[in-house]
Amino acid sequence: MPERPSITAFFPAYNDAGTIASMVIAAVNTLEELTDDYEVIVVENGSTDYTVEILESLARRCERLRVLSHSEPLGYGGALRVGFANATKDLIFYTDGDAQYDPHELRLLAQALRDDIDVVNGWKIHRNDPFHRIIIGRLYHHIVKLLFDFKLRDVDCDFRLIRRDALEVIDLESDSGTICLELVKKMQDAEFTFAEVPVHHYHRTYGKSQFFNFPRLWRTGVQLLDLWWKLAIRRSHMRSIAQRRRALIQKRASSQSWP
Repeated sequence: MPERPSITAFFPAYNDAGTIASMVIAAVNTLEELTDDYEVIVVENGSTDYTVEILESLARRCERLRVLSHSEPLGYGGALRVGFANATKDLIFYTDGDAQYDPHELRLLAQALRDDIDVVNGWKIHRNDPFHRIIIGRLYHHIVKLLFDFKLRDVDCDFRLIRRDALEVIDLESDSGTICLELVKKMQDAEFTFAEVPVHHYHRTYGKSQFFNFPRLWRTGVQLLDLWWKLAIRRSHMRSIAQRRRALIQKRASSQSWP
């Protein structure tokens, strides 16, 4: 990892009033150890609890925090796309606002980011979720690994550090939780280099998951098949990825050779 890099940390937040303040504070404290040039963004995703109130109060006290509020939910994928689009620093870290991951472990991702690494992806040491979620998660993992031929140990670990210029090579379209699979698949197809780091996963202490209900699981299944058709069969994304990848390689080579 370059010395004292610039870093954006962002959190999608939906009904995370009981956890989002601690997540932001932990991120700020960790970022101050890693760099002088950082920002924190929260994409508030149409919450119906007092998440907005907490964030407005926190923003008055933290000058590095930007809150992007939305009156209507964007979907998980929509929130991530907003976060990526508004990040201004060289490295982008994101995780969820529900405190099932610890922002202090951003240090682990940063330590793994060498010059030849584009993405550092966490993998859950142990998943602290109800039994049915663990089973569904394992089934999902094996199904998408088969369908999409992805190489990562844990595709749905939402704890990642990514080079921003690498994100500029791909276009993300998903509005749902399938965006994580889309992100990993497209970056893998673009031949970016991944590192994987074990991270802790904690029991959810506030609120409840918006993903694990049968109507949403059905919609996710339909979206998964649509994504499979686009990315694994048609592969229409490959042309633009190849062009942008070549441009990025030239850009990086030019910056390294600059006196």
